[in-house]
Amino acid sequence: MRVGYHLSSEEHRPAPMLQWARRAEQAGFQLLTISDHFHPWTRQQGQSPFVWSVLGGIAQVTERVEVGTAVTCPTVRTHPAIIAQAAATTADMMPGRFFLGVGTGEALNEHILGDRWPSSGARREMLEEAVEVIRLLWRGGSQSHYGRYYTVEQATIFTLPEQLPPIVVSGFGPHSVKLAGRIGDGYMNTAPDAGSVEGFRRAGGEGKRCYGKLDVCIAASEAEARRIAHATWPTSGLRGELGQVLPLPAHFEQAVATVREEDVAESILCSQDPDQHVAALREFADAGYDQVVVQQAGDDQERFFSFYESHVLPRIG
Repeated sequence: MRVGYHLSSEEHRPAPMLQWARRAEQAGFQLLTISDHFHPWTRQQGQSPFVWSVLGGIAQVTERVEVGTAVTCPTVRTHPAIIAQAAATTADMMPGRFFLGVGTGEALNEHILGDRWPSSGARREMLEEAVEVIRLLWRGGSQSHYGRYYTVEQATIFTLPEQLPPIVVSGFGPHSVKLAGRIGDGYMNTAPDAGSVEGFRRAGGEGKRCYGKLDVCIAASEAEARRIAHATWPTSGLRGELGQVLPLPAHFEQAVATVREEDVAESILCSQDPDQHVAALREFADAGYDQVVVQQAGDDQERFFSFYESHVLPRIG
């Protein structure tokens, strides 16, 4: 299993994220992912830089580590033809080490142009057609597409990488998992859910990579870690589909008003015990995930790097 580091663009400005990308590579992490948001989940998080600009910076400060979006929505806010060009350019700047992670998105980011937020079924249809458009344009030459959701007329991407990036599809629930198996070069999930991996494999994902994500908070004490996790990521205590349908950070702040520290600690590992972190990573491996990225809540990223560099990464093969 390969272990990576996740950059939270909802919490951090671009300059420190570039420093942490370099530090992650030096610490021995094997891949990086970065979120793509127009808004943070809450105003307490407070940031949301343009992911493609940050990726250009990451290309310059790293040399070996694999990098991917986790994830970009190529359906409403940004036309898939633009994503195809952006991803091709990024892959050209990081030869052989960029992947395009995509998903159906959230109203939080996608409503901003005044478009209607579609139903979950329509969003999956849009994502499938968007991936079709992206792959079409990556063939090179002049391409046109006239589909149910997207039109492309005589578009040519001139800057194509020698090696096209894999498309990794994020999905939760059986319909999204089947879609990922059908159209994706890999699958991404945020929980060690073996059933989803099995569904992905059955739907066409046999032999393809599966990416998981582990959220942690390492601090001076467990109590401090729980406090930081609750302050920065109260949304991790939400259940159901609220994360996909609420349109504004203010709405999420209202929704998390009753979320407690113990609710957040169920989703974010707030332990200072290396054994628990190793066990959490191995839970993903046992469920079939061969790539896992770890996100540290809060500003103290150096404490996280030192902890993982010394106590966790040497124990994970």
